[in-house]
Amino acid sequence: MPDNKTVELLRELQWPVHNMALYEEALTHTSYAHEAGNRPHNERLEFLGDAVLELVISEYLFKSFPAYPEGKLTQMRHNVVNEKSLATLARQLNLGEYIRLGRGEVISGGAEKPSLLADALEALIGALFLDGGYEQTSSRLIALFQPMLVAIGKGLFPVADFKTMLQEKCQFLTGKTPTYTIVGEVGLQHDKTFEAAVDLDGLVIGQGSGKSKKEAEQAAAKTAWEQMVDDSS
Repeated sequence: MPDNKTVELLRELQWPVHNMALYEEALTHTSYAHEAGNRPHNERLEFLGDAVLELVISEYLFKSFPAYPEGKLTQMRHNVVNEKSLATLARQLNLGEYIRLGRGEVISGGAEKPSLLADALEALIGALFLDGGYEQTSSRLIALFQPMLVAIGKGLFPVADFKTMLQEKCQFLTGKTPTYTIVGEVGLQHDKTFEAAVDLDGLVIGQGSGKSKKEAEQAAAKTAWEQMVDDSS
């Protein structure tokens, strides 16, 4: 018999279902799976859903903004495909109520953890892809993310997190993580400007300034990330 809560969620989403077991697996956290005797859990579906979501959003942005360069499209996609945005959408869907968690995870408030919510949403996307194919998944995801996509198109989303974007790109290209150093500061105590440098494997790849150390590091990351995008074009 299918799990009643899974059926309820899918009814709310208005997703057509052929293989209910996929969605039940997508909503099963590892903590529950281990307690229940090593039953299937959602990590593999999460892996697949992450890739599917990136492709769907990339295709949408590519077609919707034909004049935008790669760097701009990547920033826009990052504002959709990140833990914070996915967790926000998962909360709007009350997804935490439907995820099967182990006792310890329930006690620690797992149903409200951003990483757990984002992972479960990606796992549901993976299940939808396996159950209905790419075209159906794409149309359902564009509908689901439409408010977010409209906001991004109007420039209403926050500035991209270039430190995260740079880290992801560096790890993909080299397997290494960039590090940041504050190399200078100028101005009065109450009105300082900080200078930051970002280093990858002993080489400075970007510098930037800002009114706080975090702002300076973001500026340095932006310089390095944009240079990497230009070099790969």
